[in-house]
Amino acid sequence: MATLADRVYDNGLTVLDTEANRVDICSAEPATYTAATSTNTLGNTTSITISAPTDGDTSGRKVTLSAISGGSVTATGTATHYAITDTSNSRLLATGSLSSSQSVTSGNTFSLTAVDIEIPDPA
Repeated sequence: MATLADRVYDNGLTVLDTEANRVDICSAEPATYTAATSTNTLGNTTSITISAPTDGDTSGRKVTLSAISGGSVTATGTATHYAITDTSNSRLLATGSLSSSQSVTSGNTFSLTAVDIEIPDPA
């Protein structure tokens, strides 16, 4: 059975903890930094906290994006995904589906519940 030490997982997840500085809510899952921050974005916040790596819920390792409140909505639409980016280096770091879609209106604020990003142990 293949195994990986926690250090291997942690070094991958630490990028989120140390480099991520923005979360966007998006109308579709973005595949690039530009899609996350320009093409598909409906709003964003730079007030984010991502935990250091810890044990995953079922296996492997995870980091947690803390709940967000007061994010700025910059366009009207339906948010279906989130994107975590490193704006200093124009990098898309992670994306995922929202637990439920949100209709948002430009000029309002948005909130998100906490999100775990987990790398499972190899099978």
